[in-house]
Amino acid sequence: MSRSTRNVASDLRGAARLAVEATVGVAAIVEDMQGPTLGIAGLVHMGIRGTARMVGAGVDALLAPFVPLLGQTGSRPGMEAALAVLNGVVGDHLAATGNPLAIPMRLRRDGVPLELRRRALAAAIPGACGKVLILVHGSCMNDLLWERHGHDHGAALSRDLGLTTLYLHYDSGRHVSTNGRELSALLERLVAAWPVPVEELVLLGHSMGGLVARSACHQAAQEGLSWPGRLRRMVFLGTPHHGAPAERVGNWVHRVVAAAPFTGPLARLPRIRSAGVTDLRHGNLLDEDWQGRDRFGKGPDRRRPVPLPRGVKCLAVAGSTSRGPGVRLRGDGLVTVDSALGRHPDSAMTLALPRSGRVVVHGTGHLDLLDRAEVYARVRDWLAG
Repeated sequence: MSRSTRNVASDLRGAARLAVEATVGVAAIVEDMQGPTLGIAGLVHMGIRGTARMVGAGVDALLAPFVPLLGQTGSRPGMEAALAVLNGVVGDHLAATGNPLAIPMRLRRDGVPLELRRRALAAAIPGACGKVLILVHGSCMNDLLWERHGHDHGAALSRDLGLTTLYLHYDSGRHVSTNGRELSALLERLVAAWPVPVEELVLLGHSMGGLVARSACHQAAQEGLSWPGRLRRMVFLGTPHHGAPAERVGNWVHRVVAAAPFTGPLARLPRIRSAGVTDLRHGNLLDEDWQGRDRFGKGPDRRRPVPLPRGVKCLAVAGSTSRGPGVRLRGDGLVTVDSALGRHPDSAMTLALPRSGRVVVHGTGHLDLLDRAEVYARVRDWLAG
């Protein structure tokens, strides 16, 4: 099986479109910092914006006929990684504007999208079994980045436990609730089309991926879908169940910049943070957690409590850069231990994880959770048990 393919002309159109939008945005910031501009200065700013839009429209029209002619070429891992970061930062904008660089949600194996029809799945996955593992990556990541330093949790679990492993590929810049809803619908289609009856479904999420998985479970239950009936276990690796300090710092910087008299216009720059990133401030899972609110504004955590799905065994693994239990416990560099383990001062928000479902791995950063031997051993033994 070859890796996914991309159309060069289509990607160039998307990049040109994004560059024009960035140029227009920066011109507007500069104009705001100079105050009301009249006469020649005003005409200059107007000219910059108009020229950028005109050039962008010309490039787009020039490349459009080449999209079907150039066809598809193999997508390189470096390109895929760059697109993952771009989608994590501005993926909501890419999706809203129909930019070809926006990543559509798909299930993949070896970077190849799967067609969710019974015959197509049987041909793509010979020997597919009834125990299916779905890996859900985090913000600014993709399905290929589960492999780190020669190790891939999904491939290792497939080898050691006989699970059939699939990888979700999605635009992490969209709202968590939006991705959760789409993942729920995707899993419903997958279970219906799987070549053999699905006996057991396992979800393993890293970072934001765990939030997307929880959102999918909650929305599926609300809609009465059938796939949660096959879900037996969920694993969360460094998932910010109650938010990540890094996003809170970004929001604080934004407010300080916006309040200063001369730097106020620069507040537009932090606002390029995608909906997915701002959802990480508190760990939003539902539409009502963000709808009708300024996601960049100051405000308390107003999330509705979302418990773990009933009848599903859950394991939360927290990384800590602390070297051992005898020292002050730190988080993994991005997510605190309490957030990763679902602990919260409000008991209604605390996730009901048993002691056996909470693990802290010392000397481990956020990305180290993807390849640390101790992390894998804990997950493997827990799933085997």
